[in-house]
Amino acid sequence: MNEQQQEAEIQAKSLNAPRLTPSAIDSVIASEHYFTARDGVVGVELDIGLIDEAGETNTPDALRLLTFCVLVLENGFTVTGESACASLKTSMQRSGERSPMRMRGRKSGRLKAIC
Repeated sequence: MNEQQQEAEIQAKSLNAPRLTPSAIDSVIASEHYFTARDGVVGVELDIGLIDEAGETNTPDALRLLTFCVLVLENGFTVTGESACASLKTSMQRSGERSPMRMRGRKSGRLKAIC
């Protein structure tokens, strides 16, 4: 069930208790950033001079399978999420479908607490 279907079900049942909606969450997100564990390792290696811009790194392929999401909220707080794929092929296919990584369901309580 996607967010629109969930919202339609809530409205159909006339559930009117105060709640955090997807649009309320979206409204406080100032920016979102995605990177893999490999991106992080390579970034550190570049920063400390272990490799140069054209340099090869010896990172395990598994680091390409773990993607992190960092949401920066308008109030300066950050909310993080992560997604791990079973294969690099799946990871590359999903690279354009990042909104599920916002992890609204699991992180919404934390987001509400700091908004």
